[in-house]
This record gives sequence, structure tokens and C-alpha cells, in this order.
Amino acid sequence: MGRQFCGSIDDMVQQVQERGYAILENFLSSEQLASARQLLDGKMGGYQGRNNFEGSKTERIYALLSQHKIFQDIVEHQQLMALCDHFLEPNYLLTTSQAICIHPGETPQPWHCDDAFYAIPRPRNMALSTVIALDDFTKENGGTEVIPGSNTWSEAEAGGDYRTGEIETDPQFAARMAEKAVVVEMPAGACVVFAGNTLHRGGRNTSAGVRRALSNQYCQPWARTIENFFLTIPRHEVKTMSPKIQSLLGYSVHPPFMGQVSGSHPLKTLDPDFVPSVYRDRS
Repeated sequence: MGRQFCGSIDDMVQQVQERGYAILENFLSSEQLASARQLLDGKMGGYQGRNNFEGSKTERIYALLSQHKIFQDIVEHQQLMALCDHFLEPNYLLTTSQAICIHPGETPQPWHCDDAFYAIPRPRNMALSTVIALDDFTKENGGTEVIPGSNTWSEAEAGGDYRTGEIETDPQFAARMAEKAVVVEMPAGACVVFAGNTLHRGGRNTSAGVRRALSNQYCQPWARTIENFFLTIPRHEVKTMSPKIQSLLGYSVHPPFMGQVSGSHPLKTLDPDFVPSVYRDRS
């Protein structure tokens, strides 16, 4: 099983580079774990995914960091920022922030990688993903499954069209992956970090309980994000967030001028009286 926990940032970097993932034990404090569970349980209800990838018995909350400051604190966790500093270019972005709760009876997700939609040949360095356990992850309750070392595979070695989100086009693919797959079994409060091109999936939940988790993903500063946070989170709420979160949401300029707003720094848009220069002279 995938129960091998990391210590220093250097250890984590090495494991992500070599096998595609690393596990951080005691990632959440007991207080954070209890609060996250309570907040999540208060927002869940009526689960129904829209397709096989989302899962018919998997419940998701998108733009999760907008729901409470505790989720913002987790997004900018010191260890995660250190890993992003290593793997991604400065001004990297938060590409998605969500809760993923796998209910009993859920089937396995299709094998996929989180950077599938970037049309850049494998291996590539586009993103860094996290899954944070709010319940113990086990083989029975749908613990995340990974393919160690798949972050180094070429397109030919992986064998599939990653931009479809489901790559089981080869009838022998599932069998090959089953031989290589590792279940990430880790206690509640731990976090698995993996390269954006590491093959993984949510597992089958044959238990009687729900498997609750958080997932924050980060991408290169010049890449398009999965979630459009500019349209999701109102500017007056962004203004109350930390400078780091604001930057992760895209309220920053990537040199020389990516992200500018009509010639102005995007942070200026958080002023309620801000008007883009292109509109100022309109009568």
C-alpha cells in the first residue's frame, strides 16, 4: 500500500520527483480536522455527479475556499507553498479548490491525470495536486489510487488520450494499471501531494461510510485554471483574503504584464470604486 510518510520538504520533493507522489502525515491539526468535517457536513446533501468522472455517488463542492477561512488557510499551508515554490514558477495559481465526498457504493473513477487538458507532451511540469483526508483513507472506502512513477511516462508509455479525461481506450489498459496501482492508505488529517501528470483515481467505496476529502490543485502562472475564480468569488470577498490567497486567485501580474486590467494591477480592482481606464471616459 502507499503508506510511506515524508518528513522534510527535500524528502517530499524527492518522492514527488521519483514516484510521482508523497504523503504528509499530521498535515491538519486536530482542530482544523474537526472544523473542516463540521463545516463540510453542514454543506453536503443530495449527492449526484453528472458523469462517470464526477461519480454518481460522489458529492463535490467547488470553490471551497470561498466557504470559510479555514479552507483558505489549508490552501496556503506552509508545506504546500514550499512544494509549489519548488515545482512551479513564481506567481503560480490555484486552479481548483473542492471537497470530494465518496459515498458507499461508488465505483472507481477512470484513471486520469489532473493536467490532462494542457496540450503539452508528457512528461510535463504543469501542476501540483493535493488530496487531504478528512476520514481515514482505506482500500475499502475509496482511498485514492496512484500509479507510482507515471509522472515520468511519455504519452506512448501511458497509452491514452488524456484530454478526454478518461483514458481507458485500450482494453488492456485497466489490467496493466491494476498491476501497478497503489492505494494511498493514510489517516485522517494526512495529505497526499502528487505531480499533475501522475495517473490516479478515486477508488471504489465498498464500505458503509462516506470518504470525505479536500482537494486543492495549483498550476503554472501562465496556464488557464480549471475554476474561474474571478467569476465565482465576488471581489468584496477576495478583498478580505490574505495577500497570498489573492495572488493564488490571479490578482497578480506575471511578468511582463500577464493579468493586467486595462493597464492596471488587478489588486486595484478590489477597490469598490475601481473603474477600468477603458471605461472612465465614457459618457
